[in-house]
Amino acid sequence: MEKILEANQIKKIYGGKGNVFTALDNIDLKVRQGEFVSIMGPSGAGKSTLLNVLATIDQPTSGEINIDGEKITNMGEAQLAAFRRDKLGFIFQDYNLLDTLTVKENIILPLALAKMDIKELESRVEKVADTFGIRPILEKYPYQISGGQKQRTAASRAIVTKPSLILADEPTGALDSKSATDLLETLKSLSEQDKATILMVTHDAYAASYSQRVLFIQDGKLFTELVKGQSTRKEFFDKVLDVLSALGGGSNDII
Repeated sequence: MEKILEANQIKKIYGGKGNVFTALDNIDLKVRQGEFVSIMGPSGAGKSTLLNVLATIDQPTSGEINIDGEKITNMGEAQLAAFRRDKLGFIFQDYNLLDTLTVKENIILPLALAKMDIKELESRVEKVADTFGIRPILEKYPYQISGGQKQRTAASRAIVTKPSLILADEPTGALDSKSATDLLETLKSLSEQDKATILMVTHDAYAASYSQRVLFIQDGKLFTELVKGQSTRKEFFDKVLDVLSALGGGSNDII
């Protein structure tokens, strides 16, 4: 499988003149097409900083990032904006839906920006709505639906453009256990069946156990990684908990 994401020697430093904080310290990372990878670690370890740098929301101090064969670390703002629109899909904890648009219109938004043919646009929306089980609520507004339905809407919007890489930041953080499981099962299926490539930051060992690989970050450095391999989800969950304990806390206090 081809490499979708390759990051080499990523460093992110804040401050200066003797007051320097190294948020990311020479991180190397590779994610192949169809992989579902989670990033975990203690509060302040650098997880969100790493996701923001890979998502082109923030710039690394040094290092190189290639996504889908394109070097993003040298791109200007206009190039980055087009790259985000065409190559990246985002799922946030707080949904980021527009209340004045229906569920369908929220999903369509990135396609409308790409000026897609209306027939193709309708076809894609119907497909993702079926994938996430939200076809019955397409004409409703975000304030009329549940948190789980909002997150499935946000996930539909993230994948409707068929991005090279889906970046998820605590996507289950605001969901009840059933809604979280539904979302995770669908993301796992997208990875396995549609070869979607997913990178997810999470504090939750249960959520991480749905991925194929978990990277643990501590003090801005890669601490270790776990590969699921032939383990059951429950076995993998237990292994994740063991590493979190070694890092200094259980699943509930690792943020």
